[in-house]
Amino acid sequence: MIRTRFAPSPNGPLHLGHAYAAVVAHDIARARGGEFLLRIEDIDGERSRPEFTEEFFRDLEWLGLGWDGEAGFQSRRLATYAEAGERLKAMGLLYPCRCTRAEIAAAATAMGPDGPVYPGTCRHRLGTSESVDPEGAAWRLDVTRALDLTGALTWTDELAGPQTATPEVFGDVVLLRKDLPASYHLAATLDDAADGITLVTRGMDLFPASHVHRLLQALLGLPMPVWHHHPLLLEPDGRKLAKRRGSPSLGDRRRAGEDGKAIAEALRRHRFPAGISLSSGVDHSP
Repeated sequence: MIRTRFAPSPNGPLHLGHAYAAVVAHDIARARGGEFLLRIEDIDGERSRPEFTEEFFRDLEWLGLGWDGEAGFQSRRLATYAEAGERLKAMGLLYPCRCTRAEIAAAATAMGPDGPVYPGTCRHRLGTSESVDPEGAAWRLDVTRALDLTGALTWTDELAGPQTATPEVFGDVVLLRKDLPASYHLAATLDDAADGITLVTRGMDLFPASHVHRLLQALLGLPMPVWHHHPLLLEPDGRKLAKRRGSPSLGDRRRAGEDGKAIAEALRRHRFPAGISLSSGVDHSP
């Protein structure tokens, strides 16, 4: 049975871009006789606020998008992330790093999907006495060594087709952050496996991240889902809708008396407010 999910972070209100992502995941699950889950990714420290979670519930109900079962919360899974981190350390794949963003930017010689590629400054600590839980350090994955263990990997996107995994374009990614229990890469990968997600639906901006997630699945013996990376909604200036830029929230529209189900139907039909467009003409219909 197919199982999808919508996984927002409660660090700001939802906007039309989130509504579009939720509609895609919900409609695919319903069209194929599957399940649509809701997961709250609430481990972002003080930025995660419970009042936003309550707003998410109201927004989805207003859009006419019902989910199956109870909502899940990342904050209840911290032990799972720590356990996976210890497994990867025991495999000799993680090393501590205290490099700042500025130091990485100054030393980097290449750009990756997330910006300057980490140049491996602290990789020499792997397998030495320096790699024993130092305070204030993030833990990075030695991607080259990890790929030596797994060999070549592939994955499939419903829209883009078969893919060869190339996580090395990110460099040695952080999996255990010094300020949070886990990085997005590790937490989302573990959560999707724990929730039995068979189809990972998310925006095209996260397409590169799936290369890393496929590697983590292979290392940790997790099942491999199929992915479905849908287009993004764009503002008139060509940037994706974002909380931090004050894109109109669903809550504001709801309180203003707009018809949420009509908005969801408009999103299905690619009828957006003036100035808002999709990043590509790819059809996401189930």
